[in-house]
Amino acid sequence: MSEYSRPHQVNPEWPPPPVYAPPAPAHKRTRGPARLLVAVAIVAAAVGGTTAYGVQELTGGSGSGVAASSATETDVVPASMKGTVAGVAKSVSPSIVEIKAASSSGSATGSGVIVTEDGEVVTNNHVVAGASQIQVRTHDGKTYSARVVGTDSSKDLALIKLEDASGLKAATLGDSEGVQVGDQVVAIGSPEGLTGTVTSGIVSALDRDVTVSKDESQGQQQWQRGGGWPFEYGGQEFNGDTGGSTTTYKAIQTDASLNPGNSGGALIDMNGNIIGINSAMYAPSGAESSTAGSVGLGFAIPVNTVKADLPDLRAGATN
Repeated sequence: MSEYSRPHQVNPEWPPPPVYAPPAPAHKRTRGPARLLVAVAIVAAAVGGTTAYGVQELTGGSGSGVAASSATETDVVPASMKGTVAGVAKSVSPSIVEIKAASSSGSATGSGVIVTEDGEVVTNNHVVAGASQIQVRTHDGKTYSARVVGTDSSKDLALIKLEDASGLKAATLGDSEGVQVGDQVVAIGSPEGLTGTVTSGIVSALDRDVTVSKDESQGQQQWQRGGGWPFEYGGQEFNGDTGGSTTTYKAIQTDASLNPGNSGGALIDMNGNIIGINSAMYAPSGAESSTAGSVGLGFAIPVNTVKADLPDLRAGATN
């Protein structure tokens, strides 16, 4: 018998092998659920806002037909740039346009917000009131002719439509009901014709009663002089005479710098949602219209007012 075929003999002096005892499974049973519980908590935190918004959507009964996106729950800005002015500017600037409106009495420059990919743009009524020709310049430098679709002078809003436009980046309309005093905001527009100018600040106050002129000829003349849009607040008139025909709306006050040409542009939250349409600025009493500039007192029409008015504007309202 060869050495390799002999039966294996156990040396009696060797100690017996240890008895195998499988580890108690209790520890494994607790680790799995614990990890799962942590994962569930993280997921719940991530979708909590979305869930709350979904419930609000399902229980809403307004029937207005206008989509209600949220100013605090829709993230337009990439996560890597979230909460930064640079992130808001990069994400939203392609949705802001410069508007040049010509009339028999001269020309005016303002701003607008793209709301559909095929070229619907919301702006102030006083930017396009009485215009016989409208030219719109988009963020990428393209120029379009535009026509007025509908106006609402009582809210100082207008809807214009770019001709032969497609593939534009529509802005996300937020929820101005969620805006709070102290919230950081960004304004984008074309002050003094400087296309795509970005400024930032905070929400200074809410529900300010701002009275603006409905007299389009007077408004155009004031706008051409570079004094901003004439408006009244607290019984006093600023930036020029408001005339006999006026309208009053509740405005968001901001200290983000606004200047002539910002009218119709966007006031934006730090998630990249439009929360207002910039519409008026304060100029100190006695200031020359040509030297009037931002003093940190600007006013914007709440975006919820805009959303409620869009169906009528699209239907061709001429209020």
